[in-house]
Amino acid sequence: MSRRVHIVGASGSGTTTLGRALARRLECPHFDTDDYFWLPTDPPFLRKRSRPARQALLEADLSLHDAWVLSGSLCGWGDLFIPWFDLVVFLWVPPAVRLARLRERERGRYGDAAIAPGGAMHQTHTAFIAWAAAYDDGDLSMRSRRMHEEWLAALPCPVLRLAEPRATAEHLERMMEYLSASPADRPDRRSTTPEVSEP
Repeated sequence: MSRRVHIVGASGSGTTTLGRALARRLECPHFDTDDYFWLPTDPPFLRKRSRPARQALLEADLSLHDAWVLSGSLCGWGDLFIPWFDLVVFLWVPPAVRLARLRERERGRYGDAAIAPGGAMHQTHTAFIAWAAAYDDGDLSMRSRRMHEEWLAALPCPVLRLAEPRATAEHLERMMEYLSASPADRPDRRSTTPEVSEP
C-alpha cells in the first residue's frame, strides 16, 4: 500500500480535513504545508519562512517516518520532495463552496468585528478572499488551478483526482479503495475514469 501521500488543492477545498482523516485511517502522522510556509504569528499567516528554512523543517519531519500524509500546496518551493511521494491526491470543490468555507473559517478565527469594514483584519481578510476566489481562473504566477494542473501532469507518481463535492468520509473511502488495490488493478492514464491518472 502507498504510504506517503500528498493531498493538494485550492485554499478551502478541504485538504487539511481530508489529510487528517486519511492519516488517522492509516495510523501515520499528518503534516500541513502551512505549518512550514508560515512563521508562527498572532494573528497567523502574516510572515513567511525563507525557502531554505521551510524545506529543512519539512525534510526533518518527513524523514522521521516511513508513512505520512502531507496536505496543502508546495508547488515550486517544495518540489525537491516530489520523489518522496507514493501518491498525490488532487482535491477540487466548486468555488462557491470553497469561499463559503473560507469566510466561515475567517469569522471563527478573527471574529465578525475584526473582518467587518473598519475592523483590524478587514483589509487582510478582503485581500485573502479575493486571492482565493481567483484560483480557478488564475495564471501561473499564483496558486491556481492552472499551476496545479501543470505540476500534476509532470509528477512521476500516480495522481488521484477527487473532483466531486462529496463528504470527507466518501472521499476517504475512495482513497482507501485506491490505496488498497494492487498496482495491476489500478486504472492508468489511458483509463476513461477521469478521477485517476498514473504516470
